[in-house]
Amino acid sequence: MEQNKEGILYLVATPIGNLDDITLRAIKILKEVDLIAAEDTRHTIKLLNHLEISKPMISYHRHNEEFRCEYLIKELKEGKNIALVSDAGTPGISDPGEEIVKESIKQNIKIIPIPGPCAMINALIASGISTKEFCFYGFLPLNKKNRREKLEEIKNVNKTIILYEAPHKIKNTLEDLKNILDENRKVVLAREITKIHEEFIRGSINEILPKVDELKGEMVLIIQGNYKKQENDLCNLTIDEHYIYYEKQGLDKKEIIKKIAQDRNVKKNEIYQLFINK
Repeated sequence: MEQNKEGILYLVATPIGNLDDITLRAIKILKEVDLIAAEDTRHTIKLLNHLEISKPMISYHRHNEEFRCEYLIKELKEGKNIALVSDAGTPGISDPGEEIVKESIKQNIKIIPIPGPCAMINALIASGISTKEFCFYGFLPLNKKNRREKLEEIKNVNKTIILYEAPHKIKNTLEDLKNILDENRKVVLAREITKIHEEFIRGSINEILPKVDELKGEMVLIIQGNYKKQENDLCNLTIDEHYIYYEKQGLDKKEIIKKIAQDRNVKKNEIYQLFINK
């Protein structure tokens, strides 16, 4: 472990289900820190017992984040090394952690991320929906007006969208998506990732809706971007800008010409003549 006059804040990712997903580095850090700040100490103690680690713990969650943050900063300033963990996955991603990171930066305290499981990334890579660009929205707002505004925003996003949702709310969320987005928009519902009942349900919003009535467990919803909007946006570019757009994606000249022709609904040869000397 690195030595410093002040302590170091370690952001330690923990398993999202399968305990074998803990990294060797995470185990090492958890063994060596002076204190573990856990979202729920009752939950984290199960992991520590499994790893045969005995370490002082303190709760750090949404409802005590403000005053706990002050205490943890004080401990860090006094030279204590602290590991921050959430109940599962990477702290700070729809879990407590963001505030203490911001305050640690203000106080010039060193922050070291310890990589590991993250539900949204694992859901995305197994979804079959584009991974080139994506937007993560976490949990949708509870307030009806704010929720509606967020869904209207999502409707026009031309990148892959990732949401978290609770099992008892998933049906309502899909109904809302059906009413605001195109009901044929492709979606993937990933649940219980890394656990025994891991499942990926793929299809349109309409096709998935009848399958969610009895579902339980942690859920991630992957939604295909609004490609119709993307196609319209691309057609508003100049031909040169359109070419550069695909060139930046690593496509070769032949593929770019084919894509541009498809986007603009013209013959490939017309586009080829424009870029014959490129």
